[in-house]
Amino acid sequence: MQISEKRIELIKEIFENDLLEEADENVLHMLLQEKISEDAIADNAKQLTVGQKAADGLAKFAGSWTFIIIFFSLLFAWILANTILLAKPFDVYPFILMNLLLSCLAAIQAPIIMMSQNRQEEKDRLRGKNDYKVNLKSEIIIEDLHFKLDMILENQAEMAARIASMEQLTEKN
Repeated sequence: MQISEKRIELIKEIFENDLLEEADENVLHMLLQEKISEDAIADNAKQLTVGQKAADGLAKFAGSWTFIIIFFSLLFAWILANTILLAKPFDVYPFILMNLLLSCLAAIQAPIIMMSQNRQEEKDRLRGKNDYKVNLKSEIIIEDLHFKLDMILENQAEMAARIASMEQLTEKN
């Protein structure tokens, strides 16, 4: 059996099921010969729409300390202006207008962040798929190297036995 046939047998053993058919052997040969790792995230980033880019940017900003500091500063300024600084406050205590604005902000911000999280999940899925392919190829190559090492050790043992028998013959003569 040739080495490439051994590789295919190893792949079939790795999958443990008879999922691979004769037509899949071409795919297996390509797997063994080609580089399979890819930058799926960069490829996917090229296909983003404006809305997806905006959702990612908003989620990145809304999850930062900069946003938290600016947000609390604005809330503090709102409360300070409406309680102490303004003679005629536009939003008196209990700050109903501020609560309305915060509710609207939360209602708009939450779905946008969810869209970004869905995109992140898609990126993770692509990374996982890429990692699986790389790990599978590495496992196949390691199994093949292990097979070759076993062959070398068998050949070495046969050579050692031949040398020992030749030495015995030379000692007898």
